[in-house]
Amino acid sequence: MLRSLWIKFFILLIGVSVVALSSAFLLRELMIRDFREYSEGQREDRVYWVIADLEGTYEKYGEWKGDVISGDAIWAFMMGFETKVLDKEGKVVMSTDMALNVLAPIIQRRIIAASRVSRAEKVRRYIPYPLFLKRKEIGTLEVGFLRPESENIFIARSNRFMVISLLALGGLAIVLSTIFSRKLTGPIKRLDVVARAVSGGKLDNKVAVSGNDEIARLAVSFNTMTKSLETQELLRKKLISNVTHEIRTPLSAMKGELAGMIDGLIENNKAQLRSLYEEVGRIEGIFEGMEELSRAQAGALFLRRREAYLKPLLEGIVKTFERLFLDKGVSLDLQCSETLKIDADPDRLSEIIVNLMSNALKATDRDGIVRMIGSREGNGTCVQVADTGCGIKQDDLPFIFVRFYRSSEGGLGIGLAIVKELVDAHNGTIEVASECGKGTIFTVCIPDQAS
Repeated sequence: MLRSLWIKFFILLIGVSVVALSSAFLLRELMIRDFREYSEGQREDRVYWVIADLEGTYEKYGEWKGDVISGDAIWAFMMGFETKVLDKEGKVVMSTDMALNVLAPIIQRRIIAASRVSRAEKVRRYIPYPLFLKRKEIGTLEVGFLRPESENIFIARSNRFMVISLLALGGLAIVLSTIFSRKLTGPIKRLDVVARAVSGGKLDNKVAVSGNDEIARLAVSFNTMTKSLETQELLRKKLISNVTHEIRTPLSAMKGELAGMIDGLIENNKAQLRSLYEEVGRIEGIFEGMEELSRAQAGALFLRRREAYLKPLLEGIVKTFERLFLDKGVSLDLQCSETLKIDADPDRLSEIIVNLMSNALKATDRDGIVRMIGSREGNGTCVQVADTGCGIKQDDLPFIFVRFYRSSEGGLGIGLAIVKELVDAHNGTIEVASECGKGTIFTVCIPDQAS
């Protein structure tokens, strides 16, 4: 049971509460001790007052007069002492009981009430104080200290307050410890549950994020990790599905031809071997295309966007294609402002434009024109690639970005799929307008990262 994190937090918080309450109890004991020491010091001073008065009375009368020193006994009693006055021979001359007994009952009750001392317990120990006159001992004052009722009340109330405090604060500490230990460990437990689900293959599970502390940041990082894993798993499944779909046709053709050769239905000659060789080349091309698509998808996951001037990037692509356009007799025109900027990953953006330029060059015959136009549109930057080529059939337009869809002979139908992946990674859009025999216009718009 102690393996549970919230139990450990609970024990920790309870331990802190116990230490705090113990400190309060210790403080209370120290306060009571200091109070008693202070009270004892006060009583000691009062004893010396009584001694001084007794010695003065003896000096005045030259002997112990009981009716006179009974007043001192009553005075001492009202200050919290029981006293006995002994002469030189040790005989009791006056005591508290003797002084009280000579008083009328009503006076006794008033003095006892006024003294506010407890006589519930008999004094067990008397402290002797010698009495002197001119350096000669004239008797002894024996003093028994009585505890004042106020001190008893103070101690009783402090004990009662301490018990109530221990019960109230102890209960509150338990409740708060339970609440806060569960609150502290709740996000960690949720993270543990989701982590177990993810380890079991459920990559779509997410941790609820609340607050902005270290645990919340951990949850955000964990969700980012699971999102990345989910994307990677989706890419893996897509790759397997695409490879399976594309390889099935050439493999079936090869298997049919080989079966015919084995059965003697197809002649085993150079032409048939060339046919098999071409099918192998087709499979190889599929794998190369899949590898290219996988690289594009991986690049889309890890974009390094930055703001840069667009025209130098387009000019670099123009220089790359310049010779190819010249050899085919196609004009290449670039229109872009020197100050126009774009917020994108330069490498991935180049890959987008290069694919569109390659398609435009293939679709455009001699004496045709391909234009690249950069412009600012709303909160983003657009690049338009327009050609005067053969165009795209209206029936094919909805499918041109689908993997391996081919509207004409040749190619694998991967280029525009790669373009779509990279544009989507930038949260951008790509639009196409085409008319057969007149040309095609692709428009790519990349929004600013902050928008």
